[in-house]
Amino acid sequence: MTIGRTGLAISMMVAAAFLNSLDAIIVRSLAGEVHPLMIGFFRSFFGLLVVSPWIVARIGLRASPYRVLHAVRAGLKLASLVTLFIAFAHAPLADATAINFTMPVFLVLGAWLLLGERVGIASVVGIFAGLVGVVIIIRPGASGFDQWLLFALAGAILTAASQLMLRRMALRDSTDRLVAWNLIMTVPLGLIVMLPVWSMPTWNQLGLLAVQGVLGALNMTLITRAFGLANASVLAPFDFLRLPIVALMAFTLFGEAPAAQTWIGAALIIGATIVATSGWPWRRKPPVDGL
Repeated sequence: MTIGRTGLAISMMVAAAFLNSLDAIIVRSLAGEVHPLMIGFFRSFFGLLVVSPWIVARIGLRASPYRVLHAVRAGLKLASLVTLFIAFAHAPLADATAINFTMPVFLVLGAWLLLGERVGIASVVGIFAGLVGVVIIIRPGASGFDQWLLFALAGAILTAASQLMLRRMALRDSTDRLVAWNLIMTVPLGLIVMLPVWSMPTWNQLGLLAVQGVLGALNMTLITRAFGLANASVLAPFDFLRLPIVALMAFTLFGEAPAAQTWIGAALIIGATIVATSGWPWRRKPPVDGL
């Protein structure tokens, strides 16, 4: 029975990695046609439509002790999505995906520096190794330097900041309610920042945006259910499948072939993430922060 539950959880994580990779492909397909701020709004809007029955049926929103902090965290989440979408639109997808893996490293770093949480020598070594991996991929100062990858790095940092808020707010509120409030607040914020760049999308573009929102909701559901069936220490490494899946899709659809330093830097980042986060509480829970 345990093997069956673990196998099902692993299958869900593999499916989630595939869906997450499709997210990057959709953004690249819309690049130059739909502004990243519009993509961020519609992804949140359609995602909220999908999960709204769950929110209405299961979540008591009024019980939350927070108000302003929900808006702040939603702003961080929206900013992280938009910066990542900018990277997906302009930078090599494999490179942007690899750099996005540094989010847990920045989460540990932030908890150490900002929240005063204790970290061991292994975590410090992991943080340093992860930053070295980023430098290998971005190559600042080199002729191949791609400034768009800095947006992927910013996306990872902003996501980590949002997760740090989630950790603190979860001390007085339920994770489900925090996630629901995050989704609800992201939509109006996305609408406000989108209006200055608004242009009517075509039906095909709107269809892709709707698919993206549905995939985001399905991805969140799969990850949450998977972590309810098996230990995070078993499941977390399967998230790294996003890199080969994205690389294969990018090569097939856009002719992008990752450079050698992409794989070297990614391997260092993945190893650093495992080392830096070993034993941390978040690895025992689903790392879900909205859509």
